Amino acid sequence: MKLQIIKNWSRLRSSFWFTPASMALGAVVLAITLVSYDAYVSEWMADRFGWRFRTGADGASAVLGVIAGSMITIAGVVFSMTLVALSLASSQLGPRLLRNFMRDTSTQVVLGTFIATFVYCLLVLRTIRRDEAAAFVPHLSVSLGVVLAVVSVGVFIYFIHHVAVSIQANEIAARLGKETIERMQKLFPDDIGEAVGQDSLDPSDESLEQVLTLEIQCVAADRNGYLQLIDGDALLELATKENVVVRMERKPGNYVTAGCTIASVFAKRPVSDGFLRQIHTLYVLGNQRTSDQDMEFGVNQLVEIAVRALSPGLNDPFTAIACVDHLGSVLSRLAERKMPSPYRQDHEKHLRLILRADTFCEVADAAFNQIRQYAGSSAAVSIRLLDTIELIANFVRRSEDRSTLLRHAAMIARGAIALPETEDRLAVERRWQAVAKQLDEAAGAQG
Repeated sequence: MKLQIIKNWSRLRSSFWFTPASMALGAVVLAITLVSYDAYVSEWMADRFGWRFRTGADGASAVLGVIAGSMITIAGVVFSMTLVALSLASSQLGPRLLRNFMRDTSTQVVLGTFIATFVYCLLVLRTIRRDEAAAFVPHLSVSLGVVLAVVSVGVFIYFIHHVAVSIQANEIAARLGKETIERMQKLFPDDIGEAVGQDSLDPSDESLEQVLTLEIQCVAADRNGYLQLIDGDALLELATKENVVVRMERKPGNYVTAGCTIASVFAKRPVSDGFLRQIHTLYVLGNQRTSDQDMEFGVNQLVEIAVRALSPGLNDPFTAIACVDHLGSVLSRLAERKMPSPYRQDHEKHLRLILRADTFCEVADAAFNQIRQYAGSSAAVSIRLLDTIELIANFVRRSEDRSTLLRHAAMIARGAIALPETEDRLAVERRWQAVAKQLDEAAGAQG
């Protein structure tokens, strides 16, 4: 239930209808409330301050009619501009970025402002009565409609600036890098249960060997899709209650097909079908990857922009270099963080859950492999990749992470052999030698 709420809330945040519809509903409540008290408030303000809307019923109707008509027109213009931005982003930067644009709160609020103003003016307009015997002009409500129109003009000016800025490749790369770092800070270290140290529990440990010799029952995926979410806390609690060990065979971001094993249950006796069905409720499959628990998803988005920029159709190495810079920021922050153990135990120190945890090596592979493969003909991008690895080396604390960086630097240097100019090849070689020297010195200083 918890995972479904998270998934549905993520869908709502990524829709163009939820925020505008909520703001329109708020406008309905505001219009009904103000009109209900308008006569009393307007009379009090007229007596106290001499203030009232002085154009009469016809003037008030004309003003509200103009505002309502202009708001729905501008809303159409904003929607058209949004579609153009989405089309441009999809064709040049990649279709997987559309979700990020649709999650943009600013665009949703701008659309909601115009729709809400239109609905408000329409509802207030219908309350104006021209009958001499029962004439009624909601002075306060009409004045607020004028204020909303002025605010909407300011919002429209802001939106034009926001669209012009948001479709710039460097801005998109910077936003993706920031979001990935924020997501990484939530995912690392993982706080599901109490992590068991790698030194005290590994595949050669006697207690782990005893667990793996227990009877295994497989939990098969019930449909196709990407694994988006795992409720680790609930899974740990369930395994503790049933006195079993659950090993997840897939991690968020992996694609699974119906019938393949998504989890294995190690137990001293066969578990019930009801228990296996409960496990199905503790993970979520979907048609696309999400960043909620998938560390590599944000990295892949930056990589996609860089790879598209390096394609012959665009040939934009500067955008690729910007993406490499932000990937360097992500990996630098990741190198400083403690990698979570895949093993989780209950309060009595019994192993209950084995997850597939992300590692620095896997994230670095996702960040560098494709860019390196497409950057073989670009000396500038190859050199920037080596510069980025040298930068990350300043933050690395683990020997296996340094080995990963050294491996990628060596592959980048070997790939530069295809460069046609000798000077370009020598420039890449010099940068490779500098990176290798720094990594060796760092290893010696910490060893």
